[in-house]
Amino acid sequence: MTEQFGLTRRDILRQGTGAALGIFAGYARAAGTTKPDLLAQFEYGEVQFAPGPLARQLDENRELLLSLSEDSLLRPYRLREGLPAPGQDLGGWYDTDAFAPGFTYGQWMSALARFYAATGDQACREKVSRMIRGYAATIDPEGKFYIENRFPSYIYDKLVCGLIDAHTYAKDPLALDVLNRATDAVWKHLPPKAMPHWEAPVNNREDFTLHAWDESYTLPENQFLAYQRSGNARYLELAKRLLFNQEFFDPLAKGENVLPGKHAYSHVNSLSSAAQAYLVLGDPKYLRTIKNGFDFVHQQSYATGGWGPDEHFVVPGSGKLGESLETTHSTFETPCGAYAHFKLTRYLLRITRNPRYGDSMERVLYNTVLGATPLQPDGSTFYYSDYNFQGQKVVFGDKWPCCSGTLPQIAADYRISAYFHDDRGVYVNLYTPSTVTWTKPGARLGLRQITEYPYDSVVRLDVAASRPETFSVFLRIPEWAEGASLTLNGMRDSRKLETGTFAEICREWKAADRIELELPLRMRLEAVDAQHPNTVALVSGPLVLMALTEGAAPPSTRAALLAAEPESPGSRTWRAGDMKLRSFPDIKDEQYSTYLRVTANL
Repeated sequence: MTEQFGLTRRDILRQGTGAALGIFAGYARAAGTTKPDLLAQFEYGEVQFAPGPLARQLDENRELLLSLSEDSLLRPYRLREGLPAPGQDLGGWYDTDAFAPGFTYGQWMSALARFYAATGDQACREKVSRMIRGYAATIDPEGKFYIENRFPSYIYDKLVCGLIDAHTYAKDPLALDVLNRATDAVWKHLPPKAMPHWEAPVNNREDFTLHAWDESYTLPENQFLAYQRSGNARYLELAKRLLFNQEFFDPLAKGENVLPGKHAYSHVNSLSSAAQAYLVLGDPKYLRTIKNGFDFVHQQSYATGGWGPDEHFVVPGSGKLGESLETTHSTFETPCGAYAHFKLTRYLLRITRNPRYGDSMERVLYNTVLGATPLQPDGSTFYYSDYNFQGQKVVFGDKWPCCSGTLPQIAADYRISAYFHDDRGVYVNLYTPSTVTWTKPGARLGLRQITEYPYDSVVRLDVAASRPETFSVFLRIPEWAEGASLTLNGMRDSRKLETGTFAEICREWKAADRIELELPLRMRLEAVDAQHPNTVALVSGPLVLMALTEGAAPPSTRAALLAAEPESPGSRTWRAGDMKLRSFPDIKDEQYSTYLRVTANL
């Protein structure tokens, strides 16, 4: 146990965090603001997952990214700059003259840097180093790469993310210099302000083709991070210049729902730019923006936590969510949407300490991205969750689409979403078999989770402590977990656990102390929207149970669905009469239906 709770590169990693906080504090003093009292993230290497789906996704993506030819990765950059370009085209969206040439290069660099921070795999660090130096050799000061390129902001944003992560997590000494050169190259190709996402020509807009498809409004998040990690004010100024205020952030801050009709993933992703604006600039407008934005997304989310049928938001109260179950199989842009959702809910949880954002993150984890099929070496990628009445898991029609960039990133980011901490103690946000370790002066501490949740209601946490130490353990009690209970070292604890809170247990902890939390997994039905009250999803705890079907599922009754039980003890298949149900991660090639029609009032 002591060996598994040992420390991993913590002191080195914290140097980057400390520098960022120092830069922020200086800016905050100059601006007359104060730093919000945030929950702190653990470092990637301080959280480890036991064998299971979360660990497997990281390992699958790490192995795949390590296998990709660097000549093939660099080919679009070299060809567009007029340089010799050995290697084979990757195909799909990635190629030189394709939809978005080389666009995932930065995301894969970011993922590899995070994988190194999480696992200590030197192969990841070495590949990041080669990718930086290979890319640096292609940079032309005039930015030839961006000429006749529909996505200058989008591609540059991914490169920024990769380079700042390479600096912070892989400790690459050239990363910030290369970022500075990359910024010089793209500068004149960026818009003067954040431009709306236009998907069809706009009357009387002569500049439609200029930045029409680009996503400059997502760029400030990484610019703020680049400023905090480097101290270079040009990134701060660019971040402020491209804040999506007039068309998006300002109305959201006022409580106006401007989401309907907008591209779903990129606009949720842009809310992370508003979160960084709040953290760096201290303007409470941006906190209102992200809180209201999340609420509007939540109002039109499916039971899985996913959103955006056909990649667009609908009008709440219009019945469009229910209608989508028959009109599309492209229901939720899964890896990209989950990545944006995790970032936004992580910001909100850290800022507000409200566990509802952890509840939302959990839904998306267990009902969407954990069910994504693995990214394949030929670029075949899981893209959409399909909530159609006759749904099925398929890969996207084009190789290497956007979700091939975000899936590796979110696979690493599960680690920084599972636990948080402050001066009082540790917050347990995600219930999954894992270990978190940290230090206090003179003490090495840790928590190990042992659980089959969300298939079983009991979560066990074992404490490791090099000496007795007083601190708090905060447990997220989900909104649905009525009747949750707690035992400490086998003794029932009498406190009432309020749903929708973090339950605090403060005591002197010793090695081998044990917490057992029970979260009753009662069945409930959730309608797809108010206009379709008899179209429901069956939910157990955070887990949506989807019916395995051949053709359309027959109507059922509410009572029959609520009586669903596992086929046998420990089984991950449920039965409701003759109907079989499974969770999204447990569905393979079977046809399924996320929602079922029930007869009225029964």
